[in-house]
Amino acid sequence: MKNLPIIQAEEFIANALQANKVPAADAKIVAQLMVKSDLVGADGHGIFRLPAYIKRIRAGGINLNPNIHIEREHGATALINGDNALGHLVMNRAVDLAIEKVKQHSVCWVGSHFGNHSGAASVYVRKLAEHGYIGIYMAVGNANHMAPWGGIDLLLSTNPIAIAVPAGDHPIVLLDIATTVAAYGKVKVAAQKGESIPDTWMIDRNGQAITDPRKSSEGSLLPIGGYKGYGLAVMIGLLAGTLNNAAVGKDTIDFNAHHDLITNTGQTIIAVDPSAFGNQEQFVERVITLVNDLKASSRLPGVNEIRVPGDGAAKSMARRLQEGIPISPELKESLNQCAQECGIAALDL
Repeated sequence: MKNLPIIQAEEFIANALQANKVPAADAKIVAQLMVKSDLVGADGHGIFRLPAYIKRIRAGGINLNPNIHIEREHGATALINGDNALGHLVMNRAVDLAIEKVKQHSVCWVGSHFGNHSGAASVYVRKLAEHGYIGIYMAVGNANHMAPWGGIDLLLSTNPIAIAVPAGDHPIVLLDIATTVAAYGKVKVAAQKGESIPDTWMIDRNGQAITDPRKSSEGSLLPIGGYKGYGLAVMIGLLAGTLNNAAVGKDTIDFNAHHDLITNTGQTIIAVDPSAFGNQEQFVERVITLVNDLKASSRLPGVNEIRVPGDGAAKSMARRLQEGIPISPELKESLNQCAQECGIAALDL
């Protein structure tokens, strides 16, 4: 395992995208946002996805000259039409609009449709928290990998949700989870490395555990918390998909299998200004107090520390900003094959 410096990673991604006719300014934005997924340890959502994105671009599944625009707007709400652009560009626009609206209304709800896969959910709520706002993100995943609780038909995706709460100079309190026990990206990474997956991640059509990630197409990801995770996935599908007139359920397109089809991905960003509820500084102090109380609480035998949501991402970001992104031999091979196809320089690691 070798590390790829951040600047080199961004340049590699941008060069590959530009080689496939993505405008330079857009390629730079996408590259930076993709690397932000890697920085926080979401390795299944960052540079790992580049070959798949290139396949979609080459197959005509992505609009490289989109008109990302506000389709509907009423007060503190808006619906963005992504015009089948690269998903990172759509969500970047959604977050920028959310920042504009929350300044005016103290709270806002921005939905989007006709987007695409846009990496880790945490990337977008983190930006809101860095501006002092509470951020909530929901999305319909780009392929159905989960059956209804007790069923076998794959009608739901991993449907992630992320919530970020600002904490002043302390690490942002940030939860970023799929509604499945594991994100499908982790299954794909394990398959690439030739590793097995835990027997708690997936089951086959007979309810038996799947541990070989290469057989993932034969089964269903399990929801977090049993039927509760299933219920959460349904509600996120309604709020990020149905409400936005985006694909959900049987209409969801598997972007892993159909590189040329429009996915009509639905996503939602909610922003809240804490100062609407009281003094901003006092709010941050209360956040920090709770975090400190949690971390200082008594531990079970064998537990070294109590962590709060966002701790792992903060540590990963600090380390990887200095050391770079870990690149496995398998990922290096995949990226260099992509580089060869794109006519750009291979990674020198």
